[in-house]
Amino acid sequence: MTAPPGQVRYGTAEGRWILVATIVGSGIASLDATVVNVALPTIGRHFGAGVSGLQWVITAYLITLAALILLGGSLGDLFGRKRIFTIGVVWFSLASLFCGIAVNLPMLIAARALQGIGGALLVPGSLALIEASFAVSDRGRAIGAWSGLGGITAAIGPFVGGWLVSAVSWRLIFLLNLPLAVVVLVASRHVPESTDPQAVRQIDVAGAALVVIGLATTTYALIEGPGGGSGGVVAAAAVVGVLALAGFVLVERRSSHPMLPLGIFASRQFTAANLVTFVIYAALGGALFLLAVDLQQALRYSPVAAGAALFPVTVIMLLLSARAGALAQRIGPRIPMTIGPLVVTAGLLLMVRISPGDHYAATVLPAVVVFGLGLALTVAPLTATVLQAADERHAGVASGVNNAVARAASLLAVALLPALAGLTGADYKHPLAFSHGFHTALMIAAAGTFLGGVLALFTIRNPAPVVTAKDGGTAAGPGAGRLPAVTVSACAIDGPPLRGQPSPSASPHT
Repeated sequence: MTAPPGQVRYGTAEGRWILVATIVGSGIASLDATVVNVALPTIGRHFGAGVSGLQWVITAYLITLAALILLGGSLGDLFGRKRIFTIGVVWFSLASLFCGIAVNLPMLIAARALQGIGGALLVPGSLALIEASFAVSDRGRAIGAWSGLGGITAAIGPFVGGWLVSAVSWRLIFLLNLPLAVVVLVASRHVPESTDPQAVRQIDVAGAALVVIGLATTTYALIEGPGGGSGGVVAAAAVVGVLALAGFVLVERRSSHPMLPLGIFASRQFTAANLVTFVIYAALGGALFLLAVDLQQALRYSPVAAGAALFPVTVIMLLLSARAGALAQRIGPRIPMTIGPLVVTAGLLLMVRISPGDHYAATVLPAVVVFGLGLALTVAPLTATVLQAADERHAGVASGVNNAVARAASLLAVALLPALAGLTGADYKHPLAFSHGFHTALMIAAAGTFLGGVLALFTIRNPAPVVTAKDGGTAAGPGAGRLPAVTVSACAIDGPPLRGQPSPSASPHT
């Protein structure tokens, strides 16, 4: 018999089933986030794609995911978190099947867009189900297991994906999702259903449609314009994109049931943290997209070696992110959020030294170690600041907004950075040409992370200190003591924690 929502105990059979469903479910999405970049050169050679084709393989997924992830969380609150989660799993796995059997690049890109829709339904429900199912006293342990095991998934993903690409076929990185989805669906039978009885009973269809159109057409203009696409079509797409995004803001401002409640940006701290998020995640998304390609094309790494090359980043984040969160609790987030992006900047600048023929230990390893240290110092305080800046009853919305901002930033960076770096056509097939453009892209990304650190210095405020009251108790100023301790898995660079009322120990895992 299934326990009621909010009463499942950690360590029970039912609790283990819930963890299996949520960990494997979120792992499906995070695996794709880590292994698709590794497979890009192989996919490009298979379909004879240029740089823009590789961009679309990534951005098609990010467009629908970034645009609909807030809506996915709202649908779970309204119609049942388990129901929307399982629909997302089925949708994602069917889209993965279409990716795996794609006969041409347009079919793969379309299937990736469908994957993003499934991810928008699946990803928010993972943490929300844990929050809604487990008893309050056991929730922290459950989320700790979710984030820790999720970190292991993120760590092994590039190895498994790289091996599948090298030994069998790139298609298996998508087809692998099918048996994993079966595991999730079997385990989810033991997950109690839950809803939010206070959720607005209407769906923001207009807002969702406008943001999808806006992101899709803007991305088209950014990718196809520099590559010599039809000038009239590109210009029309740019105009439609700007108008659609402006219309989205107008609709959200006037709607009684907005997908994105603009009032949450009344908090200057929340707005500042999301601005820093946008700048930093744009730089990271663009740089990491190109790094996986450069390692294989310029340094001639195999897909397995390219996946393994960034493993130190995973280890560093698993070891140090929780400590960075604790440090931010003690001294406030302003200094870590300032120094962290500057260390990331140093790591990106070290990557500029990577050239064809270099040895891993001499150039790649020092760069990724410094890069990982910067990420570990940045991500946990940034995530905690977002959650702390919003009212506690809006914690789910706040984390969802921040996640959408991070993914939209990565989307725009992947679309724009190659053009800014002069990478077009089949440049990725020519090691020297790609390496030169990659170095330019890294300089641009480094400028972005440097800007993020400067923005944090001048816009992020530390919470008011806790002072000792006369009666021996404590009295806290506004926001004091509300900075959550956050642990971060290796996939944190793909986005902060999601909708579902994250607890103080929540990890930005997916």
